[in-house]
Amino acid sequence: MAFFESEIVQEEAKRLFNDYQELMKLGADYGKFDREGKKMFIDTMESLMSRYRVFMKRFELSEDFQAKMTVEQLRTQLGQFGITPEQMFDQMNTTLQRMKGELENSE
Repeated sequence: MAFFESEIVQEEAKRLFNDYQELMKLGADYGKFDREGKKMFIDTMESLMSRYRVFMKRFELSEDFQAKMTVEQLRTQLGQFGITPEQMFDQMNTTLQRMKGELENSE
C-alpha cells in the first residue's frame, strides 16, 4: 500500500491540519488569555509539534517514493528561507520556551 493511501496516515494528516488551524485561530487572542489559558495554549502547541515531528519522521523513514518526495519538497521549500526541517522544529521549540519563560516571569 502506498504511504498516502494508508487510512492512518490520511486521518493523522487531517487531524494535524485541523488541530493546527484551530490552534492558530485561538492563538490570535493569546494576548487576552489569562495565565492558565496561556499555559494551556503552550502545552497544546507543544503536543501538536510533537505529533507533527512524529508524523514527519514517518515520512522520512518510509520507503514510499511519494513520501520521500514530500520530505524533499519540504526541505527545498524551507531551504529557500535558509533553514532545514530540524531548524524549523528547533525554532518552534525556542519560541515555545520563550513563551513559557515570559509566563513564568509574569507571576
